[in-house]
Amino acid sequence: MSSKKHYVKNADLYAAMVEYRKAVNEANLAGKPKPRVPLYVGECIMKIATHLAYKPNFSNYTFRDEMISDGIENCLQYIDNFDPSKSQNPFAYFTQIIYFAFLRRIQKEKKYLYTKYAAIERANLLDETSEMQETDKRAGSRFNDDVSYGEWSQ
Repeated sequence: MSSKKHYVKNADLYAAMVEYRKAVNEANLAGKPKPRVPLYVGECIMKIATHLAYKPNFSNYTFRDEMISDGIENCLQYIDNFDPSKSQNPFAYFTQIIYFAFLRRIQKEKKYLYTKYAAIERANLLDETSEMQETDKRAGSRFNDDVSYGEWSQ
């Protein structure tokens, strides 16, 4: 029986989150600024985001680094919402936050790409119509010249 090595140990992350929440509560009671997120918790969040980005449904995007950054940012934004009394699974909590951050980034990028391609297509259509108008003008001037010469010659 092989034991799979986990890149984030949920029990250690939970213990670190309990300590962090305790420090945040003590700082709030004392009127002090909120303490920094422990280095271990930050490393775990980064590992979760990085490993989730390698899943097949996220691996082929060119903006994977932006997805990871969004996931980390959202985890740090909502880290205080994790309640150790309600859940003992901070790994799942952070994974869900990162997962939905990835989906939001994909939607933003799709919208951006659609706008970009639509603008390029409009620009190409404008170029084509202006080229057609130039061609029509040149053809029309030659035609008018021919007609006018023909009228004068008769």
